[in-house]
Amino acid sequence: MTGASKLDFTGNRAAVGPQNAGPQNVGARNDNAQNCNVALVGFGTVGSSVARILCERSNTHLRLTHILNRNVERKKVDWLPPSVQWTENIDDILSSGVDIVVEVMGGLQPTEDWIRRALESGKSVVTANKQLIANCGPELISLARQMKQQIVFGASVAGGVPVISGLHEGLAGDELFKVCGILNGTCNYILSQIEANGIPFATALREAQKLGFAEADPTEDIDGLDARAKLTILARVGLHCNVRPESIVARSISKIDSVDFEYAHQLGYTIRQISWAELKTESNTTSKGDELFAAVQPALVELASPLARVEGSQNLVMATGTYGGETVFGGHGAGGHPTAVAVLSDILAIARSKQTGTSYSGQPVEKTPTVTADFTTKHYLRFLVKDRPGIIASLATILSQCGINIDSVLQKPGCPKSHLPFLITLEECQASLVEKALERINSLDFLVQPCSHLPIV
Repeated sequence: MTGASKLDFTGNRAAVGPQNAGPQNVGARNDNAQNCNVALVGFGTVGSSVARILCERSNTHLRLTHILNRNVERKKVDWLPPSVQWTENIDDILSSGVDIVVEVMGGLQPTEDWIRRALESGKSVVTANKQLIANCGPELISLARQMKQQIVFGASVAGGVPVISGLHEGLAGDELFKVCGILNGTCNYILSQIEANGIPFATALREAQKLGFAEADPTEDIDGLDARAKLTILARVGLHCNVRPESIVARSISKIDSVDFEYAHQLGYTIRQISWAELKTESNTTSKGDELFAAVQPALVELASPLARVEGSQNLVMATGTYGGETVFGGHGAGGHPTAVAVLSDILAIARSKQTGTSYSGQPVEKTPTVTADFTTKHYLRFLVKDRPGIIASLATILSQCGINIDSVLQKPGCPKSHLPFLITLEECQASLVEKALERINSLDFLVQPCSHLPIV
């Protein structure tokens, strides 16, 4: 991992860190780009930040002409030019001279329909909508090509971190086979709080909600659905794999307890929600025979790994290629200004391409692999039991019968016999073997709760 670097949106090597996610990335002089009229669909945290940067940049060739939002009378602000037209009707934008429609509203409908209509009316689209691109991306990209327009979605993954453009442009000369990282700031914040303060998951979640890091309904984040959508996009852009979000296993972080961090630290690890996609290609098969190992789940990562040092809303993506090795992209994965920077970068890219007559709506997907979560790796099993003689023997017997070797056993001293936690780590084996063993283990009468199972990556 040492000596890792990231790529900024131009494809140049730059030091990893949030310093590359600031407004200076979108303020570079670009005399060759033609004037572009821009419409904003959505005026929330990200939309208002996009509008502010557009208005504060001097001598720009980009002009904000329309803003669409519900209840516009309550949304209007006095710092926008009076020439900006506010509307609640998408037809006002579609029938106008707008060149680029920027969608930062979210949701699947009516967003998908509006974006389709925008492309069909001869307008290019910039979107930060991860669920839309994960579920409808290939169809929308195809429509954009058909209409000789562009749909660009750099802000849909990792907010202000230029990972999409980095994979598409900066690493285009490599043959990538793996992308992994931390893609959800809410989960990262919660796990960091459990680790730092030794508090239960429920307490950490309440604190995250109070501070605005977690939604009132945190299901999308906690259960890995948000990160799964982002991983789907990374697999398409970086690995050229046509996968659907629902084909990727997503597991919740809600079972993680402070004792898991205690055990993990003893082993030289910490716990993070990891999104992982790795392409396995057999040389004697066609692309349809490829396998994509993919999952979003809490996992143990070495304390020396860059993944272990990601805190708060920070995101980090590591891309591994056959020729270039490992490249790390890191920075702010959420927030109005960082995400707005990514949106503005996409707007500028479209403006430049319109001037030069080039067009880009994403690389064609080349593979349709079988998707599996059956990784071969070491495993962490944490038990909570009513103590009695023979527990380890019973577990070892079942594991042995499933062809699994035990690597180590750890027990925290001083715990009550009625709720005794202890840990077993396993040597490398397939995840499916562990799940098969746990089906039998979780029916044993000395367990207070089902075993907590985490991969060690």
